[in-house]
Order: sequence, then structure tokens, then C-alpha cells
Amino acid sequence: MTTIEQSNLQACIEACEEAIHACQECAAADIREGDGDCALINLDCADICSATMNALARGSVHHGDFCRLCAHICRACAAECAKHAEHHAHCARCQQACEKCAAECAKHAGEAHI
Repeated sequence: MTTIEQSNLQACIEACEEAIHACQECAAADIREGDGDCALINLDCADICSATMNALARGSVHHGDFCRLCAHICRACAAECAKHAEHHAHCARCQQACEKCAAECAKHAGEAHI
């Protein structure tokens, strides 16, 4: 992967990192509040964002495959958090971070290695 190609992935890497932190924060708050459904999708989302960020950072030829799944899970997480965003600031932050990550990952989802 060239330096130019790698630099084009930087916004996606940063969006993944932001989503990881937002999901972890939201999951912790959800657990304290007793909202298991939101916490579980947050943890799933943090895991796929972490794996995707790592694949992007190392220039994996499979980064598009990671991005495709990450975008899907981020959209699901954002949808779940949207249900609570009006009453919980952590859900609002998580929804926003996951929507951003989904949008960035969607840009690279078609770059699948065949």
C-alpha cells in the first residue's frame, strides 16, 4: 500500500478510534444503568472498530472486508443508541461517533480483496 493510499485511510482510522472510546464509555454507563441490550451492541461495535482500525493501520489487503462489517455494526449501534440519546448524553455521543465511523468505513467497504 502506498503512502497516499494509507493517508486516505487515516480519517477512517480516526473515526474507528473515536467510536471505540464512545462505545466503551456508553457500555460502561449502560451496565451501571441496567441496559443490557445497548451495552451488548456497544461492546460488539467496539470490538469490530478495534479490529478494523488495526487492519487499516497495517494496510491489510482485506481492509475493505473489515470496513464493510464495521459499517454495518456501527449503524446497528447508532440505531440502538438513538433510542436513548435524548435522555443519556453517553448514548448521544456514541450514536454520533458510530454514524461517523459507519460513513467513513462505507467509503472503503468496496475495496474488498478478491
